[in-house]
Amino acid sequence: MTESKPEGSATKHRNDIYGDQPDRESADAAIPAATVVLLRENPDVEVLMLHKTSKIAFGGMWVFPGGRIDDEDYPPNRDIQVAARRAAVRETMEEAGIDSSEENFVFFAHWTPPPGTPKRFATWFFVSAAGSQDVSIDGGEIQDHQWIRPAEALARHGRGEIDLAPPTWVTLYELTRAQNVEGLLSRLRSRPIRVYETRIGTRDDGVRVAMWAGDAGYESRNAKSEGPRHRLNMAPGGFVFEHTAVDY
Repeated sequence: MTESKPEGSATKHRNDIYGDQPDRESADAAIPAATVVLLRENPDVEVLMLHKTSKIAFGGMWVFPGGRIDDEDYPPNRDIQVAARRAAVRETMEEAGIDSSEENFVFFAHWTPPPGTPKRFATWFFVSAAGSQDVSIDGGEIQDHQWIRPAEALARHGRGEIDLAPPTWVTLYELTRAQNVEGLLSRLRSRPIRVYETRIGTRDDGVRVAMWAGDAGYESRNAKSEGPRHRLNMAPGGFVFEHTAVDY
């Protein structure tokens, strides 16, 4: 378990992205998207984070390079796995000026928010070692960037200095366990891809909880259920991650 404590509203964490009615049925399918977690050693493991402008989806958030999968990303057979990799390459160039290779990408997670979430994206998460290229942002959609140790990013979030969406926060948490880039890539290649189909529950104290497969309350969306945990408690005072059901 780990904790961060940014300032927030009295009833809801400011980075709870899941809307007021997350379980509301929607006729709109989630928009396919892809992101790539770029890593380097300096000498500790660092990850590239981009700061989005406030006028676009997830505005003000610090994110990994990525975005929606465009029609041009699909091959003739419409294979979405291929399209996701191509989109990640394209977005990394557009947002960070880095020419990456999809052959080096490790697909390690897929995230889908609940149906009632505003701006709902179903996102392929890739990870890759970064080359020696300089980062170049255009100041449009992306206003800043930083290479940062994952633990420091979480600490800054805890101090209220940066905003992180839950999928980004959980990914950074997993990265804190990495001793080196190659060791992390090897571990992620060898394990099953994790699928996060988020469900939201509420604790007795009113705190909203994002739950994933393996959590005792996941199937029923009941955050009060006793048992194994795989959840992010999104209290106004800070995120608390519990994962007794899943090894990170």
